[in-house]
Amino acid sequence: MKIDKKNFVFGIGIFLLLLGSFILGRISKDGKSPIPTSTTAPIITSLPSLTETPISSSVSGTFKVTRAVDGDTIEIEGGEKVRYIGIDTPETVDPRKPVQCFGIEASKKNKELVEGKTVRLEKDITDRDKYSRLLRYVWVDDPLAGSGQVLFVNLELVKQGFANSYSYPPDIKYQKEFLAAETEAREAERGLWKACPVVATPTIKVQEAPRSGCDIKGNISTSGEKIYHLSGCGSYAKTQIDEKRGERWFCSEKEAQEAGWRKALNCP
Repeated sequence: MKIDKKNFVFGIGIFLLLLGSFILGRISKDGKSPIPTSTTAPIITSLPSLTETPISSSVSGTFKVTRAVDGDTIEIEGGEKVRYIGIDTPETVDPRKPVQCFGIEASKKNKELVEGKTVRLEKDITDRDKYSRLLRYVWVDDPLAGSGQVLFVNLELVKQGFANSYSYPPDIKYQKEFLAAETEAREAERGLWKACPVVATPTIKVQEAPRSGCDIKGNISTSGEKIYHLSGCGSYAKTQIDEKRGERWFCSEKEAQEAGWRKALNCP
């Protein structure tokens, strides 16, 4: 039997083509394709440096202190003012009040601790006070404790007798520490506790309110709770206001409540 030469060559060609397709298919299935079908580029996030941290309503981070305003207030880069939470130092810059006892010393100490240095700010609950100052806890490197150690500035001022504990709910994260430090400083007669003795007054004496019609007493209890007393309250007569401890007078109940005080339970 004769085999057509053309048909034979054509058949061989078809066979080789099918064999090549089969071999390539097996390689593609069992191995890795040399050409990827798609690629995914890595996501790179650029983080700002500490000096680029933006000043915002929720700012907490690291900033340079440009100046110490007084014993419990600083100004940071960008012009924002920061009021220390949980403490109060004697006044030196309030135009409504004279410079108070140990106020200059407290301001100098605050300047020594933080001015020109980089500090870390920590927020509690409230972001700003009624003067638009940031309310923060402040931490700074402690040169006496060695590398990596930080100093809690708010607490240090109370410990050394430059400030009182000043409870202002709801920002009370470290209030127990502040109260303990105040007790220790008072008993050791450090700072203002020695330089500014409180003159004892009879508990039955009713203090005069500093402004006409502003006779609501904003008292701070030994546990740090803020309680206001109206003239008809059971404890009004024996309640004394010590502004150095952060206690104050109010002109209305609304003003007292907005400032964080609650009404005394023995009020009618």
